[in-house]
Formats: sequence, structure tokens, C-alpha cells
Amino acid sequence: MPGYELIGAEEQAEVDDIFNNGGVLFRHSFDAIRQDRWKVRDFERAFAKSLGVPHALAVTSGTAALRVALAVLDLQPGDEVITQSFTFVATVEAIIESGATPVCAEIDGTLNLDPRSLAKLITPRTRAVIAVHMLGTPADLFAIDKICRDNKVVLLEDAAWGCGGSLDQMPLGTWGRMGAFSFDFAKTMTTGEGGMIVFQDETDFKAAAAWHDHGHENNPTVPRWEDTRASSGFNFRMTEMQGAVGLAQLKKLSSVVAAQRKNRDSMWAAIKDLPGLTPREVPAGSYETADALVFSVEDGSTAKKCREALVAEGLSTKILPEAVTWHFAGTWTHMPELVARHGGDLGNQFQDSRKRLDKAVSLPVVVKMDETVPARLHKALKKVLVR
Repeated sequence: MPGYELIGAEEQAEVDDIFNNGGVLFRHSFDAIRQDRWKVRDFERAFAKSLGVPHALAVTSGTAALRVALAVLDLQPGDEVITQSFTFVATVEAIIESGATPVCAEIDGTLNLDPRSLAKLITPRTRAVIAVHMLGTPADLFAIDKICRDNKVVLLEDAAWGCGGSLDQMPLGTWGRMGAFSFDFAKTMTTGEGGMIVFQDETDFKAAAAWHDHGHENNPTVPRWEDTRASSGFNFRMTEMQGAVGLAQLKKLSSVVAAQRKNRDSMWAAIKDLPGLTPREVPAGSYETADALVFSVEDGSTAKKCREALVAEGLSTKILPEAVTWHFAGTWTHMPELVARHGGDLGNQFQDSRKRLDKAVSLPVVVKMDETVPARLHKALKKVLVR
């Protein structure tokens, strides 16, 4: 869980630097009074450098990051974008808002996009695939990337939970043509709200930068009010205060992830010998952000009993099993585009995913973990699992 546990003097100092030097909160213009303070630009450059990519663009949210990335692809009605059935609603919302048709694949033992299901869903209408790294565990990008390349389909990454993680020593978000990140208040680093897109290609970056700013190309040869434009767009600009907080948070990211991994491992060590627990699968070469500790139990009834026992002990679960409806496409009957693409009835769809999610339990991992948590986890789960 999160950078918000570590918000303090460093973030305050970056924000104060804005107000002590002109107080400009808009990311563009006002050069005469901002005293060369450009927090969003600095944040973008620092973030790109940290991931080893040439370009990054800060936006208002992780959802906006996905929407802007899809805008770069110039999707047309009838185009399809495939993602996984276990993700936050934002992934599919962004596809729908882009004018494309959302298609959801099954998940595998990683609880991420199943490459076998993906391969079966690709059609001549498929334009892109969005792989999501749910709760900080990498998707099987080795197989997913190959499928996309073989079929000449664009790979995008939803790395909302993956910031600070990697696979095969490549940062999550940098495997695909573009990667989207979230900085909401419960992510590994936060700006309250906010997001980032990273790019491998300068043309993609320029198109996204213009689209997220009403089409402004920010042509240096003319004033902003006479700016050139080649397309329409929308307003997904990050503010300078968010950029300031992001700069401070980015410096803490590696320590946040390291602490989460350490605490996750301590939690698992305390419960791994209890009967009936199966750990989540993890691709070889993964460096997880350890946002949560996820395991499976015998069945859905047992999963619910685990949650009840944890709550009684003053502990909690995260997403699974209690908030699955916001994270499982089989429940999204409010999205007519998704319903229609999957035969008009989501109730019988994604059966493999349903079975996996039904018996999964997810425990939140924090940076400042109370030292009593591992023992309390063992105590609570033992009541359910030891008969």
C-alpha cells in the first residue's frame, strides 16, 4: 500500500517552493512570475529517468493515463481492445470512452491476463491489448508481448499497481508501447490523484501531450494563446502542486516498495504452514511491489470465513473477497458495450476467472506495519483452516 504513509516535510518543502517563488499552479506559461519553477516538467523528467524511458507525461489520474494512451492509437468504431476480466473498472471505462469495444479475457494463476485466453480472443478487429499488473504482481509479459508482436497488436500496460516493480529487470510499464500509472492516495507513490504515461516513441509522446491539453502543441515559436494544433483533445493536465508532491514521493518509491516486500514476506512466513493455503503464482524474474499478499483457499465459503475471522481480529482484506464487484468484469452489467460484446449476458462469462477469484483472499500490505500483525494473522486464519 502506500506512499501516503510517508507524506511529510519533503512534500511540504516542494509545495512551499512553489508558493515562495511566484505561486504559479498551472503547468504552462506565466514565465515572468514563476521564477523558473516547473514542478510537473521536473516530475515528468525524473519519472522517465527512473524508468529508463525517453518520455513521460503527467496527467490527472491513472484512468486519464489510460484514456490518453488510447487516444494516441486513433481508435475507430468497431476496433477492439482486449484486457483482463480482473482489473479495476477504470481499465474498461477508458476503452469505452475511447470509442473502442472492450473485450475481457480470462485470468491465469497470476490473477492477471491469461496468454492462452488472449490468443483465442484476437481477431482482425483487435487493435490493442492492455495487460494489468494487479496488486503489484507482474502479468506474464513474456508470453503476452510475444502474442502481441506475432499478431501486430499494440501492447499497453496498466501499471497502476505496478509502480516500482519490474519483470526480468525491466520496469513495469516499459514493456509495452506505452505504460499507464496511477498516483491515487492508496498507491505505492501518491499525488492524491494523478497519473503518468511513459513512452518509447517521441511521436506518441507528442500526440499524447497535445491531446491531454485540448490539442495544444505548445509550439515555442508562438504564444500559447496563438498555439498550433493538429487535433482536438481534452483537459487532463496535472497541476504544479501535484507535480511537487510527486517529485518528493518519487524519491521515496524504492524504500516504499522494499518495505512492502519485507512486510509481505513476514506476513506470509507467519501463515504459510497453515493447511489449505496456495500462494498466488508469480512469473519468473518478477520484482513485485507487494501491494497485497494474495493466496487461495479451498472454496468461496472458506474465503468468506477467512475474512470474517480477520475482521474479528481487527485486521482486514483488500478487494478479495469483499470488493470484487468493482474489479471483476463479470459483474459490470452497467456497461452495455461490454455486455453486448460478450453475448448479452455476463453471468455465464469468465468462468475460469470466477472460480479463481471466488476462493482468493487478499491481505493489504502497509509500509508501517504493526509488529503484532503476523501473529494476529496466524491466529485469525488458524481458526478457519485448522479443524
